[in-house]
Amino acid sequence: MPGTNFHLRTTPKETAAVADAAVAGLARRLALQLQKDLSHPAAEERARALALLHVLDHLHEAAERLQRAAAADAARAGAGYPQIGRACGMTRQGARRRWPGIFNRTDHIDHTDHTDRTNHTDEATTEQLTMNAPARPFDVLLVEDDIADAMLIEEALAERGARNLVQATDGVAALEHLRNPDSPRPDLIVLDLNMPRMNGRDLLRILKSDADLQTIPVVVLTTSSAPDDVAGAYTSHANAYVTKPVNLDEFEQAVQSIDSFYLDTATRPPRA
Repeated sequence: MPGTNFHLRTTPKETAAVADAAVAGLARRLALQLQKDLSHPAAEERARALALLHVLDHLHEAAERLQRAAAADAARAGAGYPQIGRACGMTRQGARRRWPGIFNRTDHIDHTDHTDRTNHTDEATTEQLTMNAPARPFDVLLVEDDIADAMLIEEALAERGARNLVQATDGVAALEHLRNPDSPRPDLIVLDLNMPRMNGRDLLRILKSDADLQTIPVVVLTTSSAPDDVAGAYTSHANAYVTKPVNLDEFEQAVQSIDSFYLDTATRPPRA
C-alpha cells in the first residue's frame, strides 16, 4: 500500500486542545478588527458575538479548502486513502467520500483575499495530479457477489487512477453486460468463482470459448486456494489466478498489482 502512517507525540485530546486554543485566539483577533465602535453595551455585546460567529464561519470554510489541499499534497507524495483517512480520524471509505478523485483529476484551489463573499480577487492555483492517469479511463468488469469485497476492490482501483468499474453479481449478469451492444468492452475482467445462478468457473469457460470475448484478460480473484480450482481456472485459460488475502492491506496490494500489470504494463488486445 502506498505511503506510510504518521505518528504524533500528543494524544488526540491534547492536539484538539491546542487547535481549539489557537483557532479561538485567531477568531477573537479577527472579530475585533471587524467590529465598529458602538456606544450601547448591549449592541456592542451582540456585535461582538455576531462578528465572532462570522469569522468562525469563514475559518471553517478556509479549513475545508486547506484540508482538501493537504489531502491532495499527501496523495501526490505517495499516501493512499487509508493513510489520509487515519490522519483525519476516519476510515479510508470516509476519506474517499470526502475527497473523491484526488488521485486522478485536476483540483482548483482558490487562494482568496476578500472582505466579503461577493467582492473578491481570485488567485487560483491549479494542481494536476497525474498518478497513473491514462489517456482515457480504463473499463473494468468486476464479477463479484460480495458487497464488502467489491467495495474494497473499487477503492483499490480508484487509487491507481481513472477506472470505470461495472459490477455484476453473477455470471448471467456479466454475460448480459458483455453482450449488450451499448456496453463498453472491458479492458479487464476480475472474476470471483463462487456466485449464485452462474458461478465463475462456468462463466470463464464461456468467455474463453466465445470468439468475441476470449481476448479480454480475465483474472480470477477468489478466496479459494484449492488446487482443483487453480488448475481448473488455468485449464479454462484464465490469464491469472489470485487468492484473496485475508489482511486488508494485502488485499488492496493484490488488487493494485493486478491493475498495474494488466492496465499499465501489459500490452492489451485491440478493442473490437
